[in-house]
Amino acid sequence: MKRRDRIVGGLFGLLVGDALGVPYEFRDAKELPSYEEIEMVVPCGFQKTYREVEAGTWSDDGAQALCLLDSLIQKDGFSLENYAAFLSSWYEEGTWAVDHVVFDVGNQTGYALHAYRKGVPPEECGMLSPEGKGNGALMRVLPLVLWHGCQQEISEHQLVLDAHRQCLITHGNICNQVCCALYCLAALYLLDGRGAQDAIEEAVRRLREIYQEMPEYAKELEWSIRPDEPWEGRGSGYVVDCLRSAFMILGQASDYEEAVKRAVLLGDDTDTTACVTGGLAGILYGVQDIPRRWMETLRERKQVEILLSGLIKS
Repeated sequence: MKRRDRIVGGLFGLLVGDALGVPYEFRDAKELPSYEEIEMVVPCGFQKTYREVEAGTWSDDGAQALCLLDSLIQKDGFSLENYAAFLSSWYEEGTWAVDHVVFDVGNQTGYALHAYRKGVPPEECGMLSPEGKGNGALMRVLPLVLWHGCQQEISEHQLVLDAHRQCLITHGNICNQVCCALYCLAALYLLDGRGAQDAIEEAVRRLREIYQEMPEYAKELEWSIRPDEPWEGRGSGYVVDCLRSAFMILGQASDYEEAVKRAVLLGDDTDTTACVTGGLAGILYGVQDIPRRWMETLRERKQVEILLSGLIKS
């Protein structure tokens, strides 16, 4: 498989997973349709979460990820200041939201971006809720990997630092930073063509190496993420559970469709679990494995393709 197919698969895998999960968000697993019925167009009789949102619409997850990719391309690397401005533009004006309509904003994200608009430095906004450990930074971080993957020389250490830093504008707690770093390394190794288990194991090993000089981060990795325990998750909005859910599903699924459907069927934070899982599955299986019916339903796909052309040429 060409590297380009994995990069495109990663971004569209994230967006399609997000859009697939949107109609089912906040529902208990027992309330959801069957595996066969999970589609962007919900089955007859099921009341979707956002009644006015059309099928194929990504949520805040996808919009914030696209803001990150746009910022990376514009600045030729990660700039917290530029990314914070992008997120503020999304929050206030709907930048990279479908139809420029923002219909779902996490409480911590909204609070942090409101403070940013009032002049709080971006490095401080994410610590205004110091114990906040939602998955709002994890859901958007994948473009860092896609951008690094297009560079001639990839620095794993810099990727980890960028993953940490992109959290700061909304989710500054160290737990969020470590989860994003581990996720990025796993995605990077998938981009290199490794299998799911091998990529995750290598990500843990390499992050432990990098964290030898960062003892506080090393402690958080072992105590909170628990990488030596089996990867199991419940599909909640807690960042550790979201990461563990994605890794669990990636090790169980045999293709992209199965991965994102399994993510949705966990219930609760369905769009973000499917977004985080879908980005990894899109890299693993490539864009050609994303069902055509979902790609055709995804709204504003052309704008994403234009953005991707800037990434792959950069």
